[in-house]
Amino acid sequence: MIKKFLFNPIGRLRLIAFLEGVSLILLVFIAVPLKYMLDSPQAVKAIGPIHGALFLLFIFSSLGVGIEQSWKFKKTTWIVILACFIPFGTFYIDNRILRKLHGDNEFS
Repeated sequence: MIKKFLFNPIGRLRLIAFLEGVSLILLVFIAVPLKYMLDSPQAVKAIGPIHGALFLLFIFSSLGVGIEQSWKFKKTTWIVILACFIPFGTFYIDNRILRKLHGDNEFS
């Protein structure tokens, strides 16, 4: 089951999108409240760089997959990249675009 994500460029992009979205959830709903409500910044220091790395990986992977799959930049690539700038947009883009391009009906 995991092979369909690891050995396919769109599958890898979907996996990165999911991880980027989860890291944002952890950052926004766990790490930041801990920092400001309990004066405990350790979670932000740990999760923040991971989220940042996944954010950049998503952008570069989107560009790479867009070029490899010959996506029209203005129609598909730009929309996919824009998704990571909108909170939780990677979940939306996976559901509306990437899943269809990957030929899946569900994530798992």
